[in-house]
Amino acid sequence: MAAPKKGRRQSAPGKPGRSLVFILIALVALTGGMFLSGHSTPRLGIDLAGGTSITLQAKNEPGQKNAINPTNMNTAVSIINNRVNGLGVSEAEVQTQGADNIIVNIPKGTNEKQAREQVGTTAQLYFRPVLTVASGEPTPKPSASSSGKAKDKATEKGADKATTPPAATGSPSPQGRAVTDGLKADATPSPKSSDKGSDKDKAAPTPTPSADPATAALQKKFTELDCTDKAQRGKVGDGIKPSEQTVACGKNNAGQWEKYVLGPAELNGKDVDDAKATINQQSGAWVVNMEFTGGGSKKFSKTTSKLSQQQSPMNQFAIVLDGEVASAPSVNTTLNSNAEISGSFTQDSAQDLANILSYGALPLTFHEQSVTTVSPALGGEQLHAGLIAGAIGLALVIIYLVAYYRGLSLIAIASLLVSGALTYTLMTLLGPAISFTLNLPAVCGAIVAIGITADSFIVFFERIRDEVREGRTLRPAVERAWPRARRTILVSDFVSFLAAAVLFIVTVGKVQGFAFTLGLTTLLDVVVVFFFTKPLMTLMARKKFFANGHKWSGLDPKRLGAKPPLRRTRRATGSSAGPVDPKEA
Repeated sequence: MAAPKKGRRQSAPGKPGRSLVFILIALVALTGGMFLSGHSTPRLGIDLAGGTSITLQAKNEPGQKNAINPTNMNTAVSIINNRVNGLGVSEAEVQTQGADNIIVNIPKGTNEKQAREQVGTTAQLYFRPVLTVASGEPTPKPSASSSGKAKDKATEKGADKATTPPAATGSPSPQGRAVTDGLKADATPSPKSSDKGSDKDKAAPTPTPSADPATAALQKKFTELDCTDKAQRGKVGDGIKPSEQTVACGKNNAGQWEKYVLGPAELNGKDVDDAKATINQQSGAWVVNMEFTGGGSKKFSKTTSKLSQQQSPMNQFAIVLDGEVASAPSVNTTLNSNAEISGSFTQDSAQDLANILSYGALPLTFHEQSVTTVSPALGGEQLHAGLIAGAIGLALVIIYLVAYYRGLSLIAIASLLVSGALTYTLMTLLGPAISFTLNLPAVCGAIVAIGITADSFIVFFERIRDEVREGRTLRPAVERAWPRARRTILVSDFVSFLAAAVLFIVTVGKVQGFAFTLGLTTLLDVVVVFFFTKPLMTLMARKKFFANGHKWSGLDPKRLGAKPPLRRTRRATGSSAGPVDPKEA
């Protein structure tokens, strides 16, 4: 008995209903997650939503030459980008322009103002011991007749402050603890009067630094410093080397300015390995955890060992950025590679300090050269133009599908709608998740994806038509066409995804938005074709409208030029019986 001939392997119909239910559940889950997250629209980039563009110009630090070079500029771009995006700002674009300029584009958003403050803090970060601290706000000079009363009032005020419990209370954590009361705009830490001792002279409004180690010039500068004057604050650190003593300003918890005399820098930002804002499990308060590098740990341990033996305020170290004290925690014990800064932190103030510490020091000093605001109206016009272009492209694709594929176009249009819904919900969710923003190049990527998705449908439909032309009925034609179409679709989408991945890696800025969107939509094309288009086509093949080859189904055998089914017939042989011609007898 002859073995049957082997033909092409036919794909099993499977259970298309399960795949359709799966895609429906995914859509419902993504849509629900979108609304639960409080975001119903994708985040828009600066070219679509408007925002602020800041130009920073690099300056050599005192005593340094040739510091403005591509390596340092790229390092500065990386750190500024980390600082701004560390605040959750959507698509803050940071890039170099020319030899000494950096352009920072901050889209309009909730953290725009905060990001601008971070961009402005571009000087090096130092850890300096505190030598003296006093009120940084001007004190009116009392008249001779009332000098006694003024003195008594000042003494009384100092006594009132001394009643406040010091921030340095509490036992240190196993890795050591530095305690502070806050930060920068949310009230940078200030040493409490009780920490300074019970001596009323230390609680005076305008103490002077000791003759040793402060010089007479530094003492004069400290006495005359008015921290409420922005011009004075911006110049206090000019020309000061890390190895020199200096004066600086910072805010306390009440929002009042205080001025400091600070010793030579013991550490800099490069000695910090990482810093994170977390919640202390015991107290439930926000704290900042610091980790130092190997070399930084040794220097920090040596510094805190000396500070822990001093009386307040000389047991404090100031974290100085741009010549301004961001925080001045006091030290209770010798600290090693880890430290915890705690106090009256809010989540925002703790995160601010963590950002300042975590991203270290910039290799250059930068000054704001210009600040330009991009109008949201202009961005809205560009978004409107992009949406019109997308609508025109989608309309042309639908017209082609309806004209050429007729009834099959309904399956293609439904698949495009599912793909669009998945793309929209994912873009919206990726905004708060990874700070993805929709810019104009990303819109272009989404428009290109319409053609990629439509191409997958066309490949599948043409394979089905080829099988129908061979004389097969629709249901087996669908299952025999799928394996061949599947291979072609996977290869095509793999090439598109590979191109998008390479483009994303080798480019910067807005072009990455195009590449990311193209890669995302390419992956979604595979999901939609496998879990929606193919199962839906399998179900539609069971309907009479498509199975009987209606002329509007797009699968009419006559219109496709299908061959009639092959039928084998027996040919007459000489031995077969039949009438005989009498003449041949």
